[in-house]
Amino acid sequence: MNTRLTLNLFLVMAGGFVITVASIFIGKQAYSWLPPQAAAESHLIDDLFSFLVTIGAFIFLGVTAAILYSVLFHRAKSYDFSDGPHIEGNITLEVVWTAIPIMLVLWIASYSYEVYENMGIQGPSQLLHLHNPLPVQIAHAEVQETPGETVSEPLEKIDVIAKQWAWVFSYPEQGITSTELHLPSDRRVRLALQSEDVLHGFYIPAFRVKQDIVPGKTIDFEFTPIRPGKYSLTDSQYSGTYFATMQANVVVETPEEYHVWLKKAASHNPTVAPNQAATEYAQNHNEKIQTGWETVKPAGPPVVNFAG
Repeated sequence: MNTRLTLNLFLVMAGGFVITVASIFIGKQAYSWLPPQAAAESHLIDDLFSFLVTIGAFIFLGVTAAILYSVLFHRAKSYDFSDGPHIEGNITLEVVWTAIPIMLVLWIASYSYEVYENMGIQGPSQLLHLHNPLPVQIAHAEVQETPGETVSEPLEKIDVIAKQWAWVFSYPEQGITSTELHLPSDRRVRLALQSEDVLHGFYIPAFRVKQDIVPGKTIDFEFTPIRPGKYSLTDSQYSGTYFATMQANVVVETPEEYHVWLKKAASHNPTVAPNQAATEYAQNHNEKIQTGWETVKPAGPPVVNFAG
């Protein structure tokens, strides 16, 4: 075998091995780029993200290595201005570099859809009654079962109302309302999402869950918090002038602490909660000189048992 060909094959194999190992390493590092996994569904999204980073790193490093290899070993000699070899084309090579991207895209699409199905996200198709994604493989959490109870059955049911610009959380079984979302850890939760005005988005980065809230519809949304702590809920859809103020705390507690909070909140009389959007709107419209465009008047500050 030609010595140069042998050397080229060795370089390609060695480079491919190094690139593969480096890509896998970079993909593993992608887990540290995201917030802590605070819900059982988090690992589904994180695994998908790590997979995409690994594929992207492999392609980037592979293309970069091919360019460097060509520059180092196949560059023209000094003062060589002759034409390169005349190449008509290679059908086999064209089929390969067409088939591989197609297979890769189909692989990514099928994997992404599997994650979508396993999380049970309710999308626009569910609203049109065309298809209802089912959580066929609910993400595992260390849920303590009690007699007559299944892991997949939501233990906590909470109503969520989104409006310009505030979140209101209602615990119907206890008759409690709050502007702070409290959840028990290791318990599956079902939220009934509703909007009083425009399109909103329920998004908790630490949970890796995001769901559009469509006016006039009630959308059931399920997940399982697993990590006690305080997290941030934000509106992922632009909903108007004071959209940036539509934030809320999400507090995940042990079941014991959660029930203590329910009792504490139930003992409070409903009061008007502070609302940044309403405050800023009032300040702007009380000024003697009006500047800028007219804005939508925020909904009244929510009246709740617990204002956070």
